[in-house]
Amino acid sequence: MLRALLLSLVFTVQSLFSQQQTPHFVNRPVLRALPVGGDEDITSRPIPAAPVAPAAPTAPAPLPATPPPVAPETVTPIESVSLPSPFDIKPTGDDAVRLQIFLDEANFGPGVIDGKPGRFTELAVRSWNEVNGHSVDDWIAVNTAARKAVTNPLAVALVPVAAEDWVDTTLPTSRALQAKRKRMSYRSYGEFMSERYHCDVPYLAALNTWQKINSLKPGDSIVVPNVRPFHIEKITGIKHEADEALSARHVVVDTKINQVRIFEAAPQALVVAELGAEVIQPVTRANRGLVASFPITPGQPKFIQFGTWELRNMVELPWWRYDQKFLDTGKRSENALNIPPGPNSPVGIIWNGTSRAGIGLHGTSDPETIGRARSAGCIRLANWDAIRLPNLIRPGASVEIR
Repeated sequence: MLRALLLSLVFTVQSLFSQQQTPHFVNRPVLRALPVGGDEDITSRPIPAAPVAPAAPTAPAPLPATPPPVAPETVTPIESVSLPSPFDIKPTGDDAVRLQIFLDEANFGPGVIDGKPGRFTELAVRSWNEVNGHSVDDWIAVNTAARKAVTNPLAVALVPVAAEDWVDTTLPTSRALQAKRKRMSYRSYGEFMSERYHCDVPYLAALNTWQKINSLKPGDSIVVPNVRPFHIEKITGIKHEADEALSARHVVVDTKINQVRIFEAAPQALVVAELGAEVIQPVTRANRGLVASFPITPGQPKFIQFGTWELRNMVELPWWRYDQKFLDTGKRSENALNIPPGPNSPVGIIWNGTSRAGIGLHGTSDPETIGRARSAGCIRLANWDAIRLPNLIRPGASVEIR
């Protein structure tokens, strides 16, 4: 009986979506400015001369006295109802969502989970195959693993009470007015839930109808991707310190394919030469040196600082110094504004600054634009990907931008 009711719920959702209802919400503007200002954690050292670029956020957000307890996530899996896809090609339907969730939870980010695998999902598949010793274009291995690991790609989740502290439907678009707020919150509960489950608002509407998403409130239940949720309420604004193992890792930011790849300090060589051999033979084996990969948006070509830098600081919930004149001309003005921290800050919920002043890896207010819109000079990731970085790298790691 329960399975019949759940299947009925999914078919109802799909039927409602097929009516192509007109969205009731007003699209929020995409914020494009990048961080500027000094960074007191960066020590003085010689660096190559380079064009002026925006600098890092000024200071971390004040820490709460005692973080509130986080209630357990209330999620009820839904059984798959779409027809299975072939194993040897890019999947569709529930199997596409299943694959994206599998890659996401393996730290090979597929981008926004939407059931429509695109270029970022393909790049994530290549990374997973590389780590596991398969041909990079092998779909059979990864689809087999995904369908075994992710039994139910969709689930029913409740909007938590904690969302009330992170949603502000009156958040202004004016920088001057934003500077007067205490937090750059989500603008709707739909936005809160979409980022929580690594998707976007239109996909939630596809699963639930626009009417339901536009009227969400704490306690309501909706269908979501059954991915490990991003808990914004657990972020307290701490500064992450160096770590012996994680600080030794190497980060490669590939601005040509819009992907960041994280490696162990000394990955195994994949090409070896036998003594006296004239030809170097490639070795077919898993590349365990590759730890993770995520989609990114690099800076504009005129601002990109190619080279190898050192990761200097990692600060959650950073404040952001907004200086329009600096962004336009490269010269500081006296009219800068301090924009408060939060998920809708242009630098997202974490700043990872490098030894090149103003250049860092950070979150974003617009995860759906990752890989498309360009920032001024930094490297943007979705907030749910950016917050994983302290578990993968720490200050002292090398960051190569190529």
